[in-house]
Amino acid sequence: MRCKSGRDTLTQQLIPFDPTFAFNTTNMRTYDDSFSGQRIYPGKGKLYVRGDSKIFRFQNGKSESLFLQRKNPRRISWTVLYRRQHRKGISEEVAKKRTRRTVKAQRAIVGASLDVIKEKRSMRPEARSAARAAAIKESKDKKAEANAAKKAEKAKNAAAGKGQTGRIVGKQGAKGSAPKVKATTR
Repeated sequence: MRCKSGRDTLTQQLIPFDPTFAFNTTNMRTYDDSFSGQRIYPGKGKLYVRGDSKIFRFQNGKSESLFLQRKNPRRISWTVLYRRQHRKGISEEVAKKRTRRTVKAQRAIVGASLDVIKEKRSMRPEARSAARAAAIKESKDKKAEANAAKKAEKAKNAAAGKGQTGRIVGKQGAKGSAPKVKATTR
């Protein structure tokens, strides 16, 4: 059927061109570059077989050359390994993960209940410092008292033992061995 312009009407009814249609055939087999980690498409790249029959694929001569020089791909800035290690290009793909704020939960400690802890927290700084000073003074008094008791005990023991003081004898002398003869030649 023809229209007024003289063109065929069937051609006007065709579906418009779909650009993805040409590429939807089959999946291509791609390989990863052994050095850089980039993708190698069919018909590209080189295959390198080492003496121990291990296969390495390289996208281009540049990555092959660097591999044969035994360069570390983690130190070369354009390789995938380097970019992954230094977190390059991630900001576009994945938004930064929000860190969860830790919520502080108060718990009772051995020897102090939660009420006591809260009470101490809510104390004014002046009251807290006064309580601390009182506690320090009390502990010093206790220490001084204990020291005085020790001294008194020592003095008592010294007075009781004064009557018995004799020559201090070593272990051998206490056992009853013969006394050492002093040298008289000098």
